[in-house]
Amino acid sequence: MFEKLTMGRRGYFLGFVVSFGLVGLALALQTKFNLDPCPLCISQRIAFMGLGVVFLLAALHNPNKFARKIYAMLQVVAALIGAGIASRHIWIQANPDKVMSECGAGFDYLIHTFPASRAMQLIFKGTGECSEIGWTFLGFTIPQMSLAAFVGLGVYALLVLRYK
Repeated sequence: MFEKLTMGRRGYFLGFVVSFGLVGLALALQTKFNLDPCPLCISQRIAFMGLGVVFLLAALHNPNKFARKIYAMLQVVAALIGAGIASRHIWIQANPDKVMSECGAGFDYLIHTFPASRAMQLIFKGTGECSEIGWTFLGFTIPQMSLAAFVGLGVYALLVLRYK
């Protein structure tokens, strides 16, 4: 059963649906619980969308053996980037005293005001709003669940590579 889900285009398409489904879930939580996403939350959403796009491209392309390895590498890299962002966010939430105590500038302000390299540096530094824990599920914060999802999707990408 699992092998059938991970084979070929079906497997890649499932990765796409899960990646964008997680972004949809984040937007639903944001709306339902009135949660304002911090710069690192937005960065994680972008990483999920990037990963989803790579899954979708692979589904549309239906790659041969060599190209499947390239797609798997891109998917794992995207998942690792997302996992790194989520890990940084988890660290900031666990160590709020080590980041600014007041809320910093928002994502839009940083992107539109600073050069790209400086904006990225400020985003990953984190702000006071990144240290807030606005919602949990079974004791897990959103960044902790995102980290698990990125790891899971990275492993899934390797399974799709295996089952062609």
